[in-house]
Amino acid sequence: MADYKKTLNLPDTPFPMRGDLAKREPHWVAAWQEQKLYEKIRAVSAGRPRFVLHDGPPYANGDIHIGHAVNKILKDIIVRSKTLAGFDAPYVPGWDCHGLPIEHQIEKLHGKHIPADRVRELCRTYAGEQVARQKQDFIRLGILGAWDKPYLTMNFSNEADEIRALGKILEKGYLYQGLKPVNWCLDCGSALAEAEVEYEDKTSPAIDVAFELEPEAAAKAAQAFGLTRLDGPTFAVIWTTTPWTLPANEAVSVHPEFDYELIATEKGSLILVRELADACLARYGLTGTRVASAKGAALEHLLLRHPFQTREVEIICGTHVTVDSGTGLVHTAPAHGMDDYVVGKVYGLPVNNPVGDDGRFLPATPALSTGELAGKTVWEANPLVIDELTARQRLLKLDKLRHSYPHCWRHKSPIIFRATTQWFIGMDQRAQAEGHTTAEETPTLRQIAAQAVDATQFFPSWGRARLEAMMKTRPDWCVSRQRNWGVPIPFFLHRETAQPHPRTPELIEEVAKRVEKSGIEAWFALDPRELLGDEAEHYRKMSDTLDVWFDSGSTHWSVLRGSHADTLSYPADLYLEGSDQHRGWFQSSLLTGCAIDGRAPYDALLTHGFVVDGKGLKMSKSKGNVVAPQKVSDTLGADILRLWVAATDYSGELSISDEILKRVVESYRRLRNTLRFLLANVADFDAAHDMPALDEWLEIDRYALAMTRELAERCEADFARYEFHRVVQSLQTFCSEDLGGFYLDILKDRLYTTGAKSLARRSAQGALWHIANTLIRLLSPILCFTGEEAWRVLSGQDDDSVMLHTWHRPPVAADEGALLDKWSKIRVWRSEVTKALEDRRIAGEIGSSLQASVTIHADGEKYALLASLSDDLRFVFICSQVDLHRSADERLHVAPLAHAKCERCWHVRADVGADPSHPELCGRCVASLNGREEAHQHV
Repeated sequence: MADYKKTLNLPDTPFPMRGDLAKREPHWVAAWQEQKLYEKIRAVSAGRPRFVLHDGPPYANGDIHIGHAVNKILKDIIVRSKTLAGFDAPYVPGWDCHGLPIEHQIEKLHGKHIPADRVRELCRTYAGEQVARQKQDFIRLGILGAWDKPYLTMNFSNEADEIRALGKILEKGYLYQGLKPVNWCLDCGSALAEAEVEYEDKTSPAIDVAFELEPEAAAKAAQAFGLTRLDGPTFAVIWTTTPWTLPANEAVSVHPEFDYELIATEKGSLILVRELADACLARYGLTGTRVASAKGAALEHLLLRHPFQTREVEIICGTHVTVDSGTGLVHTAPAHGMDDYVVGKVYGLPVNNPVGDDGRFLPATPALSTGELAGKTVWEANPLVIDELTARQRLLKLDKLRHSYPHCWRHKSPIIFRATTQWFIGMDQRAQAEGHTTAEETPTLRQIAAQAVDATQFFPSWGRARLEAMMKTRPDWCVSRQRNWGVPIPFFLHRETAQPHPRTPELIEEVAKRVEKSGIEAWFALDPRELLGDEAEHYRKMSDTLDVWFDSGSTHWSVLRGSHADTLSYPADLYLEGSDQHRGWFQSSLLTGCAIDGRAPYDALLTHGFVVDGKGLKMSKSKGNVVAPQKVSDTLGADILRLWVAATDYSGELSISDEILKRVVESYRRLRNTLRFLLANVADFDAAHDMPALDEWLEIDRYALAMTRELAERCEADFARYEFHRVVQSLQTFCSEDLGGFYLDILKDRLYTTGAKSLARRSAQGALWHIANTLIRLLSPILCFTGEEAWRVLSGQDDDSVMLHTWHRPPVAADEGALLDKWSKIRVWRSEVTKALEDRRIAGEIGSSLQASVTIHADGEKYALLASLSDDLRFVFICSQVDLHRSADERLHVAPLAHAKCERCWHVRADVGADPSHPELCGRCVASLNGREEAHQHV
């Protein structure tokens, strides 16, 4: 038997079936760096419309985790897809380098009692080491960017520009100094930003406390309730879960529109809100008789005795009072709660804070009859206060309550609300007009922020409502911190008035120039006399630092228009971060942007969810369900991780597990095998010389081209909408169904058996060349390593990169619309034939579809379209014979053929052996060997 294998056009390509990604990807990373690929992309993209995705800086502490990987991969997909879409899309990675976590690490490594200058030195070194570690992990994921020139918030120029940004906000009138309650971490010894607070369950003592009505107020109280007099002692009852705040109580708040009952009990008359009165009496174990009722407004200014101090407090009105729980009367301590502080301002209440920075009561705190409060922590004070209330018969009930309570996100310890003198950006401040006067018609910062949110595009859309709600309710932003490692608030405050020096704007610039040369250390080492001269004795230099969220939140000023203004531009087209950043970086950037420029520093926000395990559980080392990106890259390859990110709908939680990654690997293999088939079958095709004119192509090749155009348009639109999971779905469907399950399956016979340079084969290769060009470019933003590998094979140039090109736009066939309509119907009918053939194969009647004959009875359009393909139908159905009959009685029949099999094309034909010189071949293959090609019109 002759060997006809050499007469076939068998596929050949250096693109291997196995990606061996974990082993080969690091070589691609090294090659990109050596060839300066990022710089080449910048050169090629110069002059194009610019697209700026501004990087939200990860914190320079610890190795990257799977959440970091998701974030950076999404950014890289966007930057790459925008580059391929014809934009100049630079990517400048950044790092957040100041703040307590790094300072905390230094304390753990070197101890707490270190000179401040040494702390800053150690922190700067530590942050640099962390940046280097994280950078290598990000680069390993295939992230292209300006890794040699990232932005670091601790770079001297960035520190200086951050100080300038603060100066701008001061000049606009949004920055003020105030004594008000802030989130205070006892472990940090510092105020916390809203974004640094998380909520965990905590068990607290819940107490009901009776505030006795002053006898002198009895007549007024009786009048409020419509009575002539009150019988016996009367008590306003409050409920609280923070007994330690009672020493700072200044009032009891009621809602002016609620109805309050006066209820006679065996322990005196109690004032309770109507909706909660029955529940309260049951809680106290008392029976009561309703004597009268009054609106809360009628009780305003009634004087009460503090339950254990010799002073009076009054009843005030506040709309923050609710009937969700408690008594409907609220213990009010302006030093320990924001609602309390706000209502206290209305009534001019003092902000009395008896608690120090360390969470201990100050020495001057009045003693209790049951013991000293001075020197005790707030937690130690709770039982002392409760004992005092019990001894004075003012405790009506003590319970234990398990409830959600704010905790420090770093130390995981409960925080307190504590009034301190801090610097705030006022949400309801108005920008100063010329001459430093405030114009009433000028919108507040809150209003400007609301307008900015309205002007922002959100991906997904639900992000808008979330950020809008936060802007409506968020308190003033406390931007000062009492730490060593941070950008200073470089103010000189008058020793008597505590007001900033009148030349502060000028002084800020002088400080910024020094910081630009020597870093923040320049401020802490500065002798005030250098800038103030003889005035220095009247001023003190502030030691507070800025909230680390101000660092990252002002990078639109210090980076986009500062250190990287030559590469980036303002405003950014897009900010992209996790959903927690609505209360973090998105918000801090919005507020600084609105304060400085009157607008958000971004045009659009993209939010992604958090990563959970395959069961939807949060990842934790204790559960053993953590998936490390480094491990995935080292075992499966970064492209597998990138494909998982792209294939997952990031608008919700992203689930990952070993089982999920196995499925991703299978998807990757199908995509890779498709690329390999395409590359192998165009290996001998030079598009510049071998491409036939489009009108000479076979019909099915033009149809494949039309499908490819549809795919390209759909995927490009989904990339532009940042809907990458739809891109992956389209690519997978195209490769498995449109190509693997249809076009390529049909095409193999023509590719392998016709003449190497025949029109039939060149037509097919022309289609495959356009498909490969399109598919590789569409895959490259996601599978960056695989796309690059495939592109080098397709282009034949080792120094070329797919990222130096743009989307491939296949040509348009004149009959594209008709082809799409015709072949979509043929594919439906083909699926019916394929099922019938498979049924016969399972039944054992045939070994393969090429051993079968198909008989079709059809009428109308079905008959006409099938008949138009004439003898090419057998190639469409991948069988050896098709008999088509016109009949109103539509039916389909499959039968085995008794003829011999051609040893070259494997078709079972009656003419096998007709030529004695080639007894194993069919007539078609004999003709091909003799240079006479079978005429193909359609398939």
